[in-house]
This record gives sequence, structure tokens and C-alpha cells, in this order.
Amino acid sequence: MKKLIFTLAAAAVALTSSAQHYYTNANNPEMLHIGTPRTQQRTNIVIPQINGYNVYKADLHTHTIYSDAHVSMTVRLAEAWRDGLDIYAVTEHAEYRPHEKDYIKWLKGYLPEETKAENYNIVSKKGNKNGIRVDLNLPYQLATKSAEKYGITVIPGIEITRSPSKVGHYNALFIKDANSIYDADPEQAIRNAREQGAIVMHNHPGWTRKNLDMIAFEQRVYDQGLIDGVEIMNGTEFYPKAIDRAKQYNLFMASNTDIHHTTAELYAANGELRDMTFILAKDCSLESIREALEAKRTLAYSFGTVAGDEELLRALFLASVKFTPTQSNKERSYIQLENNSSIDFIIRQAEGANTVVLKRHSSILLRCAKGEGKQITIENLWCGADKKIVIDISSYLK
Repeated sequence: MKKLIFTLAAAAVALTSSAQHYYTNANNPEMLHIGTPRTQQRTNIVIPQINGYNVYKADLHTHTIYSDAHVSMTVRLAEAWRDGLDIYAVTEHAEYRPHEKDYIKWLKGYLPEETKAENYNIVSKKGNKNGIRVDLNLPYQLATKSAEKYGITVIPGIEITRSPSKVGHYNALFIKDANSIYDADPEQAIRNAREQGAIVMHNHPGWTRKNLDMIAFEQRVYDQGLIDGVEIMNGTEFYPKAIDRAKQYNLFMASNTDIHHTTAELYAANGELRDMTFILAKDCSLESIREALEAKRTLAYSFGTVAGDEELLRALFLASVKFTPTQSNKERSYIQLENNSSIDFIIRQAEGANTVVLKRHSSILLRCAKGEGKQITIENLWCGADKKIVIDISSYLK
């Protein structure tokens, strides 16, 4: 009888819940809507303050229909807000805009008959005398307009795009005029950006290559101090050796989506946060973001892995995790680790031991036998090509 009552009660609750998904149309009371009102939901990514700085979530490498992606700028900014971003950089390709031909065809009858797309694909060849005829500043103007209601800070930028095997790709951030950056000489294009006060980031240094050895062009621009940052991660690609390169040349480290389709396809549909660069800054103004990049206060996040400076990573972990000793006897001690961030931490207590996962917004108990080492390795916090963060927990034990 109790089982029957419980079943009926559960069914009543289910029916009530289902009924709540019907709502009337204000203009037509004889029409019902099925489902809930369309309210966008933002993923709140919680990262505690680190060393007194707020941690802002940024994507410094993105694309839309204004270069070679398949999503409009309006959709891209709404997507960024839903994904939990605070900062969005506009970085369309200066040299590669394959949709331009379609736009001109669509405008047939509105443009002069001789109008055609020119210099829209000059990645591997020089442009003709007409130059780039579209306004490369338009994507930034559209982004700032779309970002207003979301409170997202937009960084003006552009991607200098050449052969990945001979030159590479470089994002110029904080530019003033996208139309005056292109030059047939890629080094001069980078210099043009820097003359505008741009910060230059080397994108996906291992893309389409067999290793991360520096090619001649890279060596030249790095040695001349023309590069300020490097992508450690790009989409699903992770370049551990680039961490050591960043330390050698004093570069900020970044992780970005380089998104061309929707982030839902690669990330949300698989229960993942998107790639992002954590920027440690006083506030989310362009001035503070720039200062943080110049000071190298960044961490790179991708699919649960975080890479960056050793001290910043250690500070991230200690700011996120609360240690509470719970019990101690002659044989062992116990300590509770409470994770107050949106990042999972993979912990190994000793070499060769199995790992345990301290999931976001959860706690675990660690057992520490007397006489054993009192250090833990955080396996998903990378501070070098072969180096992970090690935390001494001896002071937290009873």
C-alpha cells in the first residue's frame, strides 16, 4: 500500500511539473507554448582571488563569419556570456576571409558590376595593387555593440596569418586600426601592429608541425622582442614544451578556443568548459587587462588542465582548496581537502600511487601514514614540459 501511495504521489508530482512547462501567449490566449520561457543561463566559473587579484576568464583567439568561421558576431558574444567569459578578443584573419565572395554575390545589384572579392586569401601569396578593400575594423565595432548588454570587455585585435610551416600565426591585441596592419612582409605586419601599441601573441606554435623546434622566422621575431605571449593550449591541442619557451622569453601564457564553429559542439555538449585564459587583474577594464598581460599574470586552462608559472599555479591551488585536519593517531593522520573552485584537481600522494580527483565544489579525505612523505603532486597543474605542482601538506596535519 505504501509503495502504491508513493508511486501515485510521484506521478502527481511529475504531472504537476510537466504542467508547469505550458504557458500562454500574451497576444493569443488560445495558443500555448510548450517548455519554459527562453531565459539564457550563464555558466558561473568560480575562481577565488589569487594574490589579491580577481581572476577573469578570457578567450584571446576567436573567429566569426567576418573571416573563416561560421557564426555571426552577435551569436559569438551571446555564446561567450553563456560560457562564463568576462573578456572576448576580436581576432579575425587579416589575410583570409573566404566568405567575402559570398557576401559580394549576395549584394549583386547593389554593388557596381565589376565589384569582386580581391585579396581575401593572401596567406601564401602577395596581394594585388588594390589592397584589402573591406573594413577590417567592422568586426570589433559589431562586437562592442553586442557585448554591451552582457558586460563583456572586448579587446580589439586581428590575426596575422601566414604559412604555419614558414612563418606562423600571430594575434595582435589592443590594436587601434586593423586596416593599417597588413603588409606582404609578415615581420613588418607585426611591427605595424606594435607601432599601434599592440601586444602580440604567437598562436598554436605546434599546429601542422612535427615538433616545436623554432623555425628561422620565429627565432628572429622572438629574439627581437616582438612577441609578448604564446598559446600553450589551442582548442584540444596542448604544447607542454611551450611552457618552457614562455619562461625562457618571459612571455604570458594563454589557452584559447580559436573557435570556428560553436563552442557547444566541442565543449558544452561534452560537459566541458571552453578553453580560456585566466587573467589576474585589478578589474576588467582594458587598461587592467593589458597591465596583467604585460606583467605575465595569466594561466592557461583547457579540458581540466591548467598551465603557467609555478608560483601562480601554487597560489591558484592554495586559494581554491581549504585544508582541515580531522583525525590523527600513532599510525596515520587524516586531512579534508575542500575545493571551492570550478576546477577539478587530480592529486597523487606518492610516486606510483593511484590518483584521486578533488572535484569542483566538493571535498575528499586524504589518509597520510606516519613516516611517509607529506607532499602531494597536482597532476593537472603544469609548470613545465615535464613538471607538475607539488604542495607540502605537513603543516596542515595534526
